[in-house]
Amino acid sequence: MIRFLLRFLGLLSLALGFIFLVYDGTKSIADQRLYVSMVADAWAMVHEGSLAQLQPTLQRLVPALWDPVAVTILNAPVALVLVVLGALLLLLGRKKKPLIGYARS
Repeated sequence: MIRFLLRFLGLLSLALGFIFLVYDGTKSIADQRLYVSMVADAWAMVHEGSLAQLQPTLQRLVPALWDPVAVTILNAPVALVLVVLGALLLLLGRKKKPLIGYARS
């Protein structure tokens, strides 16, 4: 059941990454300049309150995690983050290979 959920979320994440890639591409073609959606901007469009609560929460729990990790992810392109997340979820949810020969013991 958990593998199914991981694969489903991985495929959903890959699909959303592709949607954001097409969105950025069409916006770039329309404006005739390069446009890349950042994670912080997309998160603010969905739910700005939780984005504002993220920094104090992370700095309270793990102070060293905010500046190098969270800031880098929030300033990364949405399509890239979603594709990497989807690939990781698909790898975690893949079916195990059947054992062959003497490796069964």
